[in-house]
Amino acid sequence: MTNPEPITVVVSARRQVARDIVEFTLARPDGGPLPGWEPGAHIDVLLADDTVRQYSLCSTPEDPGCYRIAVLREAGGRGGSIRMHETLLPGSTVAIRPPRNHFPLVRALEYILVAGGIGITPMLPLAAAAQHSGRPWRLVYTGGEAEAMAYADELRDLYGSAVTVHESGFQDRIDVAALLADARPGTAVFVCGPAGLIAAAEDACRELPAVDVFSERFAALATTTADDVAFEVSLARSGLILTVPPGRSILEMAEEHSVLAASSCREGACGTCETEVVSGEIDHRDAVLSPEERAEGESMMICVSRCAGGRLVLEL
Repeated sequence: MTNPEPITVVVSARRQVARDIVEFTLARPDGGPLPGWEPGAHIDVLLADDTVRQYSLCSTPEDPGCYRIAVLREAGGRGGSIRMHETLLPGSTVAIRPPRNHFPLVRALEYILVAGGIGITPMLPLAAAAQHSGRPWRLVYTGGEAEAMAYADELRDLYGSAVTVHESGFQDRIDVAALLADARPGTAVFVCGPAGLIAAAEDACRELPAVDVFSERFAALATTTADDVAFEVSLARSGLILTVPPGRSILEMAEEHSVLAASSCREGACGTCETEVVSGEIDHRDAVLSPEERAEGESMMICVSRCAGGRLVLEL
């Protein structure tokens, strides 16, 4: 699998939606329709110097003429968000890749959406889909200060009492376990935001009968690499057998041997490099696959995940 062809889009509108958060509306230069998508999807934005960043779509799939993304300016980040804030003005062009979705709204009896900070972005279309489903649902949106919480007023105006906004002031952290304690069997919990918020939701749902939790992270979980060892990987379609040493990824070794593989974030957060596993035991280190998907052992993210023993055979 290789990366899909980029799409050139123009910034048709730009607005400040909170402190340090700018919303960009992207459209084709000719006004034509963009590829369809479902709530929970994200796109790759391709910046200069081969910089690629992933942003959740916060518009609605019913409008095929544009995508909307909201970008938090991260002073301590890797520079992509600052560049977008400073250079993407109305009329600017930028390349993107079509939407992908590892965070779709599954069928459930009830929905609880939990967002922290900029993690609100995928929740906008998810909330609209939950409302359209006719099932009971609620959204809890937590952040440090009201001025930094994008879309809070819009969500309250749209959905009223279904939305709870919690301003922590960086001190009064939300009690996620208490928030989810009354979740009924058949409830699906969707959480996006800081790692601590996601971990708290996952821990709480483990104690609840028949409550499923789905999360979207902005970075893969930290992993210990000191004990990594070399392993062999057989690429079934390419006919190559590669040795992957400690400190190197399957993706890097494949690229060194001119094997084309789709990739983007290179840190296990976006799902672009997901590759089918023919055989072998996997040491999953990504932030994309669910526990059930990991247990199935049918695919892996080759930018970070490794072999847990023996040899891997990949459909690559």
